Amino acid sequence: MKFLAGFMTFLVALLHMGIMVLEMFFWNHPIGQKIFAMSAEVAKSSEVLAMNQGLYNGFLGFGLLWALISGNQSLKMFLLICITIAGIFGGLTAKISILYVQALPGFITLLLVIKSKRRQAGEARLFS
Repeated sequence: MKFLAGFMTFLVALLHMGIMVLEMFFWNHPIGQKIFAMSAEVAKSSEVLAMNQGLYNGFLGFGLLWALISGNQSLKMFLLICITIAGIFGGLTAKISILYVQALPGFITLLLVIKSKRRQAGEARLFS
């Protein structure tokens, strides 16, 4: 369970770093316009907002990597809760697919991390 929770955390971190790259560097580019289904005019007028949004996604992704490397479970859970809430909000206000691309992986990973943490706590009590 611990491996699966760690692996999923890594994948969610990579997802958010990928979103960061798309929003910061490819928003006003044919690739970004196709992925986000927007016209060149919309992309140009919202480019600065997207860069800001991308930066936040980068913080989430790199924060998850930091939590994974340091073993800080509280930070990992906090960031996964933030990702889930942001994904739900984005899905309800911007595009429904955000629920499946961002919120669902974050929520599943959060559940795995919680289950892994509980299992470790149970094992620690068993052997103490």
